[in-house]
Amino acid sequence: MSKTGKGTLGILAVLLVGSGVLRVGEGTGWVFAQTADEGQIEGDVAVCDPDGMLEEVLAALQTREDEVRVREIAVQNRIVALDLANDQIDRKLAELEAAEASLAETLAVARTAAQDDLTSLSGVYEAMKPKDAALLFAEMPPEFAAGFLGRMRPETAAEIMAGLPASNAYSISVVMAGRNALVPTE
Repeated sequence: MSKTGKGTLGILAVLLVGSGVLRVGEGTGWVFAQTADEGQIEGDVAVCDPDGMLEEVLAALQTREDEVRVREIAVQNRIVALDLANDQIDRKLAELEAAEASLAETLAVARTAAQDDLTSLSGVYEAMKPKDAALLFAEMPPEFAAGFLGRMRPETAAEIMAGLPASNAYSISVVMAGRNALVPTE
């Protein structure tokens, strides 16, 4: 590098250092003025008394903490109440399911018992002489008689129907034929 190049760099360095000194010196006047008269208001800037405000802030924070603690206790109490309610609901649901199962079992027994009774009574009528059974069936309502005749062997039912008056036999036949007429086919 030439001698003139070193001189230019030196001048630039001096100018940069001078600029930095001026900038640092420019802000120090305000700092010196502030420290000289700390208790007074300078322009729009107020000097605070940290001890007095600190007590107010601490008191406000303590009040807020107390409020949060009360809310937290209320939330915990509500959670406990909800847990108890959930437990009670679960118990009631289990009881309801047990009662439903018991009822279904009772209904199944009742249906089976009723079917067994009808089967047994149908067997009794089937074992009777057709003339004697026809006398009983003539006194029954057609819907009732059709139920028993539908459970019997066709040969026995035919013999009983042959022994019935024509009007009774016709009514029973209509009931038997129409029993499944309204059953959906699709």
